[in-house]
Formats: sequence, C-alpha cells, structure tokens
Amino acid sequence: MMGRDDIPVGLGDMLALNQSDPTSPSVGDCLYAKAIPQGCGGFLDSDTLYGLARDLPRSARRYIAETSVAHGAPSNTDSPGLRQPLALEVWQHVTKSVSEVSKITVLTNGPLTSLAKIISSDKNLTSLIKLTLWEDININKSDRGNIFTVPSNAYAEFNMFLDPLAAKTVLESGLNITIIPLATQRNLTSFEMMLNSLNSTDRTPESQFVHQLLARLHALHQDHRSYKHVGMFLGEVLGAMVLGGDHAVLKPKLRDEQVKVIAEGSESKDGQILIDKLHGRRVKILESIDSRGCYESFASNLNDKRQSAVIGSFEEQRKKWITSPSRTLRRKKQTTPPSRTLRKKKWIT
Repeated sequence: MMGRDDIPVGLGDMLALNQSDPTSPSVGDCLYAKAIPQGCGGFLDSDTLYGLARDLPRSARRYIAETSVAHGAPSNTDSPGLRQPLALEVWQHVTKSVSEVSKITVLTNGPLTSLAKIISSDKNLTSLIKLTLWEDININKSDRGNIFTVPSNAYAEFNMFLDPLAAKTVLESGLNITIIPLATQRNLTSFEMMLNSLNSTDRTPESQFVHQLLARLHALHQDHRSYKHVGMFLGEVLGAMVLGGDHAVLKPKLRDEQVKVIAEGSESKDGQILIDKLHGRRVKILESIDSRGCYESFASNLNDKRQSAVIGSFEEQRKKWITSPSRTLRRKKQTTPPSRTLRKKKWIT
C-alpha cells in the first residue's frame, strides 16, 4: 500500500509441497490447487479484493518472485528494487532482527506451505517460534468441512486440503500449536453484528476500509449463489483477536488434544485432521469464545487511533511510480547539488 515497506510481505508458493516441477518450480501438478475456483468466489475475487482494489493506490512493486539469476531466473531484472521478496527471505530478515530472548508468534489462515519450508530449511529456526496458531481447522469429522468444490472430501478444511503434506510437516515439527476449529469460527457468522460494531462516528481509515469490504461481502452473500460460502470469512478475524485481544472480554476456553493429519495423495481423504490418542501430536484446541465480545474487541482495536497507520502523500508516491529508475538516475546526475541557501534549495528525487 502506498509503495511503503513498513511491513515486509513475502510471496509464497502456488503449489503444494512435492507438487512443483523440480526444474521449473512455477509449474507442476495441480492436484490440490485446482479445487480453488478461478472466477467468482475464487482467484478473481482474491486478486481484485472483490473489486475494492481499483479504489486503492497502485504500488510499483510486482508480485514476481524469481526476477534475478540469484533466485533462479534466466536473467536479471531491470528493476531489482521492485522485486517481491519470497516468504523464506522475509522470515530470514525477521529472524535476524529478533534478539535471543525474543520469540515469534505465527498466525496462519492459509495453507502451511511456507511455514513447512521454513521448518525444513533449518530445524534450529523453530526454537524462535513461541506459538503457532492455526485457523480454519475441522477435527475428527465432528462437523462438515468447507471444500465446496470437492464433494468427495466432506470433512477436510480447505487450507489443510490445499497442502496436507505441509500441515503434517508442521504438526510433527514439535511446535507449540493452538488450533481454532471451524466449529468455533462458525459462531462468528453474523455480518449484521460485525458491521454494526464497526459503525462509529469517528473511525480510522482501517476501520472504514474493513467496513467497506465486509459490506460488499454481505451484499454478495445475499444476492449471488456463487458467494454463499463467504460467510465463513468472518471467522478469519478470530485468530487475530485471540492473539491481540483482551482475553477477559473474549473468554476463550481451550482443551488439550492429540491429533494427526491425513496426507496420502487421496482427494477424498487428504487434509482431514483426526483425533489419535496413541500416535497423534499434542495441540491445544479453542473450544469456545464470547462472540459478542469478539465483535466489540475487533471494532475497538480497528478504531484505536494509536494503532492507526500514518498515511503518506499519494501524489508523492505516484510521481515515483510513473518515473522509470533509469530516468530518475539520469536526472540526479544532471542536477546541480542543492544550494546551502534555503531560498534556492531544489532537488529532484
């Protein structure tokens, strides 16, 4: 947003573990990825943020990972400064800035491919992780899953299905894991309550944006058959609330359990998480939470001006984006250094 890099964003893999071609990682088997719809309610909407992306400033950064020889491309890019970093690179950058006494908390609300690759790259890195919080999990066939495009797999959750081997890798890594199951998330499915909680006379830009996004999802959910599943997205905020919210308001209830992940290469079973008292890995499961307290906590955090970002000048960013790097460099070379006199001070950036 606005061409700023306050928070580094890394690009993950499109394909699941062991699904990409060894010689060309950008292509491979789409056994799991093909379950995601291409049009409405799928990639089209996620890439355009349900149409809201057209109203946001466009950054010059490009979501292309391999754009240099050092990262596997056949040639170097003309604009290496615009290259989107990989998720593993962001992790390495973050871990370098973490002190020996500090720990990292990981919140996942998608496939666990990137986290599994981080664990596989260096087993010692897991010592820096304090807690891993999994969202959108269905456990032991207690409830139906949410893979609406694969009818034969009725009990798996979409993100676990998209990379079951990665989920198994993370589960067996020995990390401290807390699971937020679908059954708990489904207690937060009221668009009306969420939107009402965000109605405030003095809102932050973040709160206004989230209100716009949820209002659009609510309208699509009511009017179009292709969007009947978007109600489950409201539960996505639960992980953030558990990590950053006031537990006295949320009243979370946890229990210990031993579970395993099925990753056998079968579309009808992969991604399912089952309770296994003998061979399963111990995790904590969020059984319940105060839904009204969650709505109120979510709104109050978004409307907290102390946490609101300082938005820079869009015009300043736009000038940088429309000027090619070579042209900017040429101008700098031709420009006389600034005068010490404040009245004559001019400098092209």
